[in-house]
Amino acid sequence: MELDRYELVLLKRPENQATISEEESDRLQELHLSHLNALTESGDILVVGPFDEQVDPTLRGMAIYKTGSLERTRGLATSDPAVIAGRLEVEVMYFFCPRGQL
Repeated sequence: MELDRYELVLLKRPENQATISEEESDRLQELHLSHLNALTESGDILVVGPFDEQVDPTLRGMAIYKTGSLERTRGLATSDPAVIAGRLEVEVMYFFCPRGQL
């Protein structure tokens, strides 16, 4: 079976997340979603979304990128305003699935 390779980004809540106002949280969430939407529109992100009812509450969501390299994906993921503000952190790794499945 032939496999396609993608970059998987796990979005996680940091251990020592600073407390911010609800207004600032809402503003960062809007910027975060705009960032993800822009990357989806450009074709860098194929699939993105939040998690719910997960065992590990630090896991907030995931994105499957198609950039060709972990370095490029890491650069795009860490340029997310929520990551820059310390509200999220990312783990970047390769993800494989059967050719043509995504």
